[in-house]
Amino acid sequence: MSIASICCFKSCFEGTGFSLKPVPVKVGERICLDECHKGPDVLLIKNCMRLCGAGGALCTAPLVQNKSYFEVKLQQAGIWGLGLGTRNADLTIAPGGNDPETWVISSEGNIRHNATILHQNVITPKEGDIIGVTYDHIELNFYLNGKCLEKPVTGIRGTVYPALFVDDGAVLDFIPQDFIETQPGGFETIMLEKSLL
Repeated sequence: MSIASICCFKSCFEGTGFSLKPVPVKVGERICLDECHKGPDVLLIKNCMRLCGAGGALCTAPLVQNKSYFEVKLQQAGIWGLGLGTRNADLTIAPGGNDPETWVISSEGNIRHNATILHQNVITPKEGDIIGVTYDHIELNFYLNGKCLEKPVTGIRGTVYPALFVDDGAVLDFIPQDFIETQPGGFETIMLEKSLL
């Protein structure tokens, strides 16, 4: 285990009252990061809202409504990425955007998809920043501390989920509701899909 991993685990557990007894997390109908759709070296804590370790995780709910919004707080710097991914996304390596199933903004400030940089040097993120994400099934847009970056991503197909990736000590907090920044007009929190019988 590298020193970066140890530092990540230390910062992830600070103030959580961590005990050595495993406590099962019952996700049920909560919107959070999904224990069943994460990389093998990823750790989800704080009720599956904080991501640390190495790799990625998807949200429990797909973005099914017309206009979705969520936020992510950069708790600790390192290698990270966040955006959207399908259930076929490669969740083993950060920052994401290395395959045709993920669309992310990364710690280098680039927007990536399928191992290609779509927009370069878009942001210079720092610890404490809030990155917002909007998706309306036509465009994916990113926001830094409430300001739209004006670098839309189009051509996304299929059912997509919020996707977060970390490595090298990065820690991200997923914020699906009770936002820190003002959500853009017309965009809503992630909604659970209900089947009608």
